[in-house]
Amino acid sequence: MKEPAIAAANRGECEKQTLSCGRLFIPLRMRGRRWLSGRLRRLGSGESGSSLVEFALAVPILFSLLIGLVDMSLAVYSTHYVSEAAREAARWAMVRGSSSCTNTPNLTDCDATAAEIQTYVQNLDFPGINSNNLSVSTTWLSPSASTPTTWTSCGSTCNAAGDAVQVVVSYQFPLDIPFISSNSFNFSGTAQMVISQ
Repeated sequence: MKEPAIAAANRGECEKQTLSCGRLFIPLRMRGRRWLSGRLRRLGSGESGSSLVEFALAVPILFSLLIGLVDMSLAVYSTHYVSEAAREAARWAMVRGSSSCTNTPNLTDCDATAAEIQTYVQNLDFPGINSNNLSVSTTWLSPSASTPTTWTSCGSTCNAAGDAVQVVVSYQFPLDIPFISSNSFNFSGTAQMVISQ
């Protein structure tokens, strides 16, 4: 295909002043003005600026909802942890009654006390749980002689086989959601098991 006569004559000029040396020659200085005026016209009449403002207003709300969702998920996790910790502590205490030292000589922490049960729960070390916010209360119960069996509290003296241990684990969960005042929720879980030895 044959080039236009103007293109052949201005080949050297084309390389200096234009963007492209193809068939259409637009000098750089003219192209820059057209580009700038078109860009300014689009900026003034388009909706790109309003989209940016809408995005800037929506992002804090979106991130607050996202952080709130994560924090509430951690709260649900904490309730499951509290229930599991109470069950684990009751299981641990039910095999460490007053006769556990003689029945199982190699058992550590036999004849468990309330302080040892609290230490056990705090050392469970579940991820995301602050053990300083945990509290554990332990109650030993003795069964009634009549049927149906009822349980009455008897202090730490009735931790023999056939008695029961009740463990209540409480956890104070700090709830921190942006733009909302910080609160804390108290979760508690209770487990009761009959002492086996």
